[in-house]
Amino acid sequence: MTGRHAGAVDFEALNSWHTDAWKGLRVAVFGLGKTGFSVADTLVELGSEVLVITQQADDERARLLEVIGAELVVDESLDVLAGGPPQRLLDFDPQLVVANPGFPPSHPLLQWAEGEAALPVWGDIELAWRLRDKVARPDGTPVEWITITGTNGKTTTTQLTATFLAAAGLRAAPAGNIGIPVLDAIRDPQGFDVLVIELSSHQLHRINLTGDGHGPAGELHPYASVCLNIAEDHLEWHGSFEAYRAAKAKVYDNTKVACVYNKADEVTMRMVEDADVEEGARAIGFGLGVPGPSDFGVIEGILVDRAFLDERHHTALELTTVDELTAAGLSAPHVIANILAAAALARSYGVETGVIHEALKTFRLDAHRIETVAVADGVTWVDDSKATNPHSADASLKAFPSVVWVVGGLLKGVEVDELVAAHVERLRGAVLIGANRDELRAAFQKHAPELPLFEVEGIGAGKGAAVMDAAVRFAASLARDGDTVLLAPSAASMDQFTDYADRGKRFAEAVRKHLSGEQP
Repeated sequence: MTGRHAGAVDFEALNSWHTDAWKGLRVAVFGLGKTGFSVADTLVELGSEVLVITQQADDERARLLEVIGAELVVDESLDVLAGGPPQRLLDFDPQLVVANPGFPPSHPLLQWAEGEAALPVWGDIELAWRLRDKVARPDGTPVEWITITGTNGKTTTTQLTATFLAAAGLRAAPAGNIGIPVLDAIRDPQGFDVLVIELSSHQLHRINLTGDGHGPAGELHPYASVCLNIAEDHLEWHGSFEAYRAAKAKVYDNTKVACVYNKADEVTMRMVEDADVEEGARAIGFGLGVPGPSDFGVIEGILVDRAFLDERHHTALELTTVDELTAAGLSAPHVIANILAAAALARSYGVETGVIHEALKTFRLDAHRIETVAVADGVTWVDDSKATNPHSADASLKAFPSVVWVVGGLLKGVEVDELVAAHVERLRGAVLIGANRDELRAAFQKHAPELPLFEVEGIGAGKGAAVMDAAVRFAASLARDGDTVLLAPSAASMDQFTDYADRGKRFAEAVRKHLSGEQP
């Protein structure tokens, strides 16, 4: 099959929920995770013929696919394709492919689709953009999008921005990589004024492409956008840091009003400078220092806006204070940076500073994000299991002066040498967990050969509780009055845990068990 029918499709006509062009369109959906199911469900509702191809299928989603009328093919050898694509896929003769973000560009099935089959391949974000007019706003226009990416801080910033907008009386919701598929959000019958969309690098890779099936109809034009920071991550998916960075930079393409960037991360500023944006879009910086005009920052313990006011060259508007954020558990430096970025996005949409100030009084971080588990005998136990890469672990470590560090897992191809070297002076000791301990051990031996070091050995997948019981026991033997025992793994969790939340939960359970005197 060579994609012979793909050219017969007018992809520019696939630009609205309300066009009949979707009816009868043959679409192959690659993957059946939460996103893949939302894609299939949406396309079936539009009247398309849908074939889902996946390497493994959750029983419940497989059953629901049958109920809605989509076809499912499960092929455990998809990552090899030794015998070529599944025969059912060839017989289906798709005109379009929509790929789950879990499929890397190197996946054999995608290489077949984009190469031999010459098919257009979209992601769920492009599909959602084309369909965003399903429920119009009161003035008849489609919902606006505010887009957020970065190596770290995406979810917190997305939640903050949506909270600020909702507090201003707007119909707003977080969606995307935060856990709510964008396609589910745009199909909500009540509709929204604005969606705040967290975008992973995997999702960004597939937007604003050129070639068959990609043109003005599929190009995102966000109202405002931000890349919070950039550091090595997901190199095994993208193939290189350059490709990862290029994907992240797409968040700024075609931005209409405000491109928000991190003044402490020069790469994000260069992304904005290189972006092709709509005329009149402004560059808005944020940082923990004194802000210049058109920036958000901190002056003598006060978070301020010097961007969205007429007299920004001489005055600033107060958002909140560091003291107030401390009382709310929001004063870690990287959290303050996220607040400033979210405030910039919300202010670009017209949210008043007083609304932001009041909303921050009740906002709380999600579980497993610098979450204090317990304080006992002068030792604070903190769960930051969400710190799944060196950049996020670095931010977490900077929040505490003396640390017993619980670290390790699946490193995803990134280096940890510089991270260890940067924090030797604040470490009381370290406890290594996970599959990739060799790299961590080598870094500690190089930069801190005298530092007390424990390893949790010989415990594999499905043994998360035992891993954390041992890690907490070792950490307790190192910690002293005034120390923080910090779970900031700098790695993914799937070698020993279900996900980062399971890892954090097991840590908290082990801490409580230890402090109660219960023996594992």
